[in-house]
Amino acid sequence: MRNKDNATPRNPVALPAGFGAAALGVLAFSFTFPATSFALRGFDPYLIGVGRAAIAAVLAVVALRLMRAQRPRGRQWASLGVVAGGIVFGFPVLSTLALDHGSSSSHAAVVVGLLPVVTAVFAVVRAGERPSPLFWAASVAGAAFIVAFTLRNGVGHFSLADALLFGALLTCGLGYAEGGRLAREMPGPQVVSWALVLATPITVPVTLVLLAATPIHWSGAAVAGLAYVSVVSMFLGFFAWYAGLAKAGVARASQVQLAQPLLTLTWAWLLLGEHAGVSTVVAAAGVLVCVLAAQRARIASSARPAGAAQVVPGATPTREAANG
Repeated sequence: MRNKDNATPRNPVALPAGFGAAALGVLAFSFTFPATSFALRGFDPYLIGVGRAAIAAVLAVVALRLMRAQRPRGRQWASLGVVAGGIVFGFPVLSTLALDHGSSSSHAAVVVGLLPVVTAVFAVVRAGERPSPLFWAASVAGAAFIVAFTLRNGVGHFSLADALLFGALLTCGLGYAEGGRLAREMPGPQVVSWALVLATPITVPVTLVLLAATPIHWSGAAVAGLAYVSVVSMFLGFFAWYAGLAKAGVARASQVQLAQPLLTLTWAWLLLGEHAGVSTVVAAAGVLVCVLAAQRARIASSARPAGAAQVVPGATPTREAANG
């Protein structure tokens, strides 16, 4: 009779560290486009794009004091400037303008669905990695899906809204990649908080001017939308997201973002009554497959054999490590 005490216990399969935090960040971000659509019912798009950062900066100052955060040093300020350019100015302003110029939340979700690949490409360039040809093939295929989708919806040409969405996609990918790298040196909450504080000499005065100069139509939906993109999309969501990127790695954690377009399509249907057509669903599925292939290819090409030397985050890898 076997001794149950000597039986080898079966451990449940555990997700890599950081996946839970990354998933919370993705869930928070998936509401951003619908919330922005609500905010546009009462506020100027520039006020939403810049004002959300000014509101979040107040929370950032409080958070930094509570965390007793040390001031960034040296090159960290330059990295924070890149993060601010991407997630404080680039994506919020450009995506809000895209929605104001006629893009639906569903359409925007499909275009921005390529964000994991764009983030990975910037991370590859920043880290000096050499991904496999499959990574680049899947990345190009995903971009082709997005181009075909926007051309079809635009009756053969790109609209201004599409151009703004592509700009938002590129700037956000850069901000995500640089923020994920910087989150290895300081806690994720401090990364987004310092980026918001760094941007205050621009965001606060511009917000005050826009409050005085633009028409405002107060309503519960508009205020709720602005509050969400300011407190959650611009601040709390990054607490979880950068923590996930730091713990699981940019490539692995950004796989969780595969679910974001599908989540946004669901919220757009439930909250805004937007019905995704067949082309939207097909494009979203095609982008998802391409992103998944690119992510898996990059992870496989980045894997090193057991016993290989570890590379310190932020250090330049040796030629052997880069080729491994």
